[in-house]
Amino acid sequence: MKGALRVLVTGAAGQVGRALLASVPVGFEARGATHASLDIADAEQVERQVAEFGPDVIVNAAAYTAVDKAEGEQATAARVNVDGVTHLARAALAHGARLIHVSTDFVFDGRGCAPYRPSDPAAPLSVYGATKLAGERQALSILGEQALIVRTAWLYAAEGRNFLTTMLRLMRERAQVRVVDDQIGTPTAAASVASVLWSFARTPRLSGIFHWSDAGVASWYDFAVAIAEEGAQRGLLPSAVEVKPIATAEYPTAARRPAYSVLDKRSTMLALGCEPPHWRSTLRSVMEELSRA
Repeated sequence: MKGALRVLVTGAAGQVGRALLASVPVGFEARGATHASLDIADAEQVERQVAEFGPDVIVNAAAYTAVDKAEGEQATAARVNVDGVTHLARAALAHGARLIHVSTDFVFDGRGCAPYRPSDPAAPLSVYGATKLAGERQALSILGEQALIVRTAWLYAAEGRNFLTTMLRLMRERAQVRVVDDQIGTPTAAASVASVLWSFARTPRLSGIFHWSDAGVASWYDFAVAIAEEGAQRGLLPSAVEVKPIATAEYPTAARRPAYSVLDKRSTMLALGCEPPHWRSTLRSVMEELSRA
């Protein structure tokens, strides 16, 4: 593939990594690295693979994402979300590559009531959010204009462990599911994020922090109701599943979640000339994928 832009995708077995490798545009040569083939927390492994492949762009979709477990495994979370990003940034700097790093809405405390802009102050509530923020800062500090951060939120896909697949399993097992209705954000299909990441990869003039999610606003309860409706229409679920709204206080977790984490995507839309699909539309597409499977 002479002349192709070479892209190393870390976290290739995760939701975003799989979506990236399933949608490689013409003009790109992509190599996927799973945790089994590249532990980003190992500086020597990172340096060796970057030197060997010689990527123009590294897209880091690898992360420690076990939000509740991170509260008791801070060192493990930091090893991936901070040290791993540091190693990738240093290797990118040494070999002249850009780093596009996937981050999260969990860097915000959720006390706001308007969509969070990239420039808004970060104040994470959890170890997961704090380590992701620290990773962002390492990338920007080391690489400057060679680094680009893409924060996203509420990711899901047709496979893997996520809210959609968990709800489908529970709704097949139970007549009623209880879902939090006072946390607000935007469900976002991994394929939507992958599309924007490829657009960023082909736009070397861009750097800094950007936000991306699907369009619209929902609570986890709203998302669950939509899953029940779309699943029943396609015969993936019984039609009698009841979704009961509950407060966050009724579903305690080890890590605190932001109550409101809608992301302002306008700078990304302006920079790339793109419009996000509505979350309900992308949910239908993912459910159709599940139906075909």
